[in-house]
Amino acid sequence: MTTELLAPLDLAFWHLESADHPMHLGALAVFTAAPGTAGGAGVLELLAARAAAIPRLRMRVRDVWLPVGGAAWAVHKEFDVRRHVRRLPLSEGEFATEAARLAGELMERPLERGIPPWEMYVLTAEGDGGGGVGGEAAGGGRPFAVLVKLHHALADGIRAVAIGAGIFDQIADARAAGGRRARPVPPRSWLPGPWQVAGLARGRIEELGRAVGIGASVVRASRLDPRGTPALTAGSSGTRRLATALLDLEDVQRIRRAAGGTANDVLLATVAGALRRWMLERGEPLPAAAPRALVPVSRRRPGSPPGSGNRLSAYLLALPLAEADPRARLAAVRRGMDRNKSDGPSRGAGAVAVLADQLPPLAHRLGAPLAGSAARMLFDILVTSVPLPRSTLSLGGCPLREVYPMAPLARGQSLAVALSTYGGRVHVGLVADGKAVPDLDRLARGMTDELRELLRVTGPSGRIRSTDSARAAHR
Repeated sequence: MTTELLAPLDLAFWHLESADHPMHLGALAVFTAAPGTAGGAGVLELLAARAAAIPRLRMRVRDVWLPVGGAAWAVHKEFDVRRHVRRLPLSEGEFATEAARLAGELMERPLERGIPPWEMYVLTAEGDGGGGVGGEAAGGGRPFAVLVKLHHALADGIRAVAIGAGIFDQIADARAAGGRRARPVPPRSWLPGPWQVAGLARGRIEELGRAVGIGASVVRASRLDPRGTPALTAGSSGTRRLATALLDLEDVQRIRRAAGGTANDVLLATVAGALRRWMLERGEPLPAAAPRALVPVSRRRPGSPPGSGNRLSAYLLALPLAEADPRARLAAVRRGMDRNKSDGPSRGAGAVAVLADQLPPLAHRLGAPLAGSAARMLFDILVTSVPLPRSTLSLGGCPLREVYPMAPLARGQSLAVALSTYGGRVHVGLVADGKAVPDLDRLARGMTDELRELLRVTGPSGRIRSTDSARAAHR
């Protein structure tokens, strides 16, 4: 039977999960039913067939004897795709609002652990028998949505995109035309051969040295005060709320060209400004110490195949909420990210993901509760970017209109922000604890308001105005 040991970081994600802190990624994809297609009701069987054809989605996690505390991926002999793909009609109301509400509720539920850890839901308007013109969307047909949930042990962001891409027409049709069969995951031996022992011993000594250095970096970056920023840290209620925002990519690029840095710097500054607006509107005092964002980065080499196992580290960034000038906020974000890139991904609190690769399986199994509780000592909010294919995508002939990524909440945190670029727009998915952040829609509006403000302080020549002018404009 084909088996594959869970990579150390995957094992950490598997054991970090609890009933109130499910460790799955998500995405809410919104489609428009094209004329002549079956629409939302008709894509259910197509979605199920394509998902069942992806080998990774037929594998479940099971414990192994060796290494002690380890686990492995194994093909689920009793796999039934109908346990994973379902259709849910939405109640009466505006489609986008109802889809986001239901997606938030579905994200609350941990995935069943005895079967392959993923689910997909087709969300359709109530009474939608497929296609139809009643309540048409801008694209000419009735909208429907697909919610995808993948356990973080199954995939990081890049791997999730690679898995999810298999359900779209462009990738699935290309595979069918080429007659290619996905190769099974090669088995990995649990016991080394005699010729490997010496090499493994040297490798473990080197890994121990790296772990000590990385661990020291993590400790230095940790806070003695675990309380964090009150608005962003809270006791978990186990509930989830989803809000979305759309940002114009060309606006982001205009600001980048004027201010320098990267588009990601602009987006991080937009998140910081939106948080500032949100807290002031709530009447909350701005934190004396800048809240810290954990910004995941992939350790995969450009152009390399997704491969199996999470390959992540992260940067730690202080979000300058106390700075009233949007230009100065952007400059501070850029300086912070430049320092992070100069230091590399093995320093700071973000290196805890790298440290996980150096620990034995039993440490992940026994230490997961402690590691989960320590998250608030490291960071206040997760802000992650999920790359998507640049080409236009469709499902059953229905074009993909919007796609909102969703990140899991760490224990002690109440908000996570995920961003993806598709179709000339940045799609923002905000996931929050439903009771701690009941006004999440206000924060989503703050994202668009803040990007508009950043654009406003850009002069007609394409250069950022002086700091004094920007401060005057902001008042």
